[in-house]
Amino acid sequence: MITGELKSKVDRIWDTFWSGGISNPLEVIEQITYLLFIRRLDELHDLALKKARRTGKPIDRPIYPEGDDPKGKPYAKLRWSYFKSVEPREMFEIVGEHVFPFLRTLGGDGSTYSSHMRDARFTIPNPALLSRVVDMLDGVSMEDRDTKGDLYEYLLSKIATAGHNGQFRTPRHIIRLMVEMISPGPDDTICDPACGSAGFLMEASEYVRREHADLFHDPKRNRHYHHEMFHGFDFDSTMLRVGSMNMLLHGVESPIIEYRDSLAQSVSDEAEKYSIILANPPFAGSIDYESTARDLLQVVKTKKTELLFLVLFLRLLKPGGQAAVIVPEGVLFGSSKAHKEIRRMLVDDHKLDAVVKLPGGVFKPYTGVSAAILFFTKTNSGGTDNVWYYEVTADGWSLDDKRTPLLPEEKLGPKPAVDLAEADHAANNLPDVLSRWKQHDGNERKRARTEQSFCVPKDDIVAQEYDLSLNRYKEVVHDEVNHRPPLDILNDLERIESEIRQGMFDLKAMLG
Repeated sequence: MITGELKSKVDRIWDTFWSGGISNPLEVIEQITYLLFIRRLDELHDLALKKARRTGKPIDRPIYPEGDDPKGKPYAKLRWSYFKSVEPREMFEIVGEHVFPFLRTLGGDGSTYSSHMRDARFTIPNPALLSRVVDMLDGVSMEDRDTKGDLYEYLLSKIATAGHNGQFRTPRHIIRLMVEMISPGPDDTICDPACGSAGFLMEASEYVRREHADLFHDPKRNRHYHHEMFHGFDFDSTMLRVGSMNMLLHGVESPIIEYRDSLAQSVSDEAEKYSIILANPPFAGSIDYESTARDLLQVVKTKKTELLFLVLFLRLLKPGGQAAVIVPEGVLFGSSKAHKEIRRMLVDDHKLDAVVKLPGGVFKPYTGVSAAILFFTKTNSGGTDNVWYYEVTADGWSLDDKRTPLLPEEKLGPKPAVDLAEADHAANNLPDVLSRWKQHDGNERKRARTEQSFCVPKDDIVAQEYDLSLNRYKEVVHDEVNHRPPLDILNDLERIESEIRQGMFDLKAMLG
């Protein structure tokens, strides 16, 4: 995590943006994203120059050409390495009137980043603020992937500090739990059809880098990791830029993050393309039939986005592909024909692996809606045998609007830095979820339904008309009550009645 002086600098810059009149956190991070991209361009141009000197050949497609831009400013002065050192007013003029128009001409290299910068807008209000931001960013070592990744993660965490912008962020520890349970490998192709700031893709990339470090020694796998493994769709241009930069700063050179309204466009060109889907799509409730892709409505006729997204995920997955997706709890027990049909499909036509019930406050303060994580495998031929259930009652943070940590940082998350004591489990269930998941096809099948986790055979689910809610199958242990013999109770009642009568007699005697 980002700490110390750098964190303080980011906090001060953030406060300065707000006092300068930019109160939308997305706009703040968008402007910082542009500046990080401009710095990245300068570094890439330097690399190209060094290669040209080493090979004795001219630069192939230079980022900054020789000569002047259309407004008469030398392209060399549009580089980060130049304008970072000039006085604030000149910097403000160069960046606003020359660099940003230049950004909008890029895109010829075909990179995700360049294509998302075509409509870049410069909205930093004054030279002093720009100068402070540039100084802060210039002090961050961009050679250190962990540092720049943590910097951007800290910036992204600030999106969740104001109103509706929280919709773009799933809690990091929940994302990490889902990725750890799916455990992506170096040959997977991973998709998030509603990627937002690319948190799922970023965490998957970190997992693969950490668990399969040798992939970078294999040229084919190395290329796959940087250019083919990670796919994200969104229809918010700001989030496309933010998500792309998030991946870049976490060491993925060219993820495929594209503009797409996932429910409105046909998936025929993407069908059965991905081996893993990780997602927490924005469940808006319902949309118009007219704006929904026909190939999705052919499966289930519904306006409910939470059901349409599940159909979409099944379409996008390759046979054998896995999904870990967050759904509102109503998906598990909804009584409509469409609800029952999508659940039947998951259980009968594919392999439903697990239902992890999340505590009601996990997405506060933005929503208190109850949610669950579904894990399933696309088979097109059934395969559900037992469905593993886990009821998460504590995720490490308070479940009120403040969401304050209940344990020290080293004890938080699904893989804490130190082992948890037995008493810590009441505050953080996630390590136990991960540990028991690894046994879901083994010892977990022996656990009683009174436990926090247990397995339910497919036949039981079918008998309950495909109701997937945990409460349908969980059994509650009632404390044993020792009942007294009825005769003893009657004797006590007679004694109490006698005492009351004697008391009334004594009271009358006292009153004369």
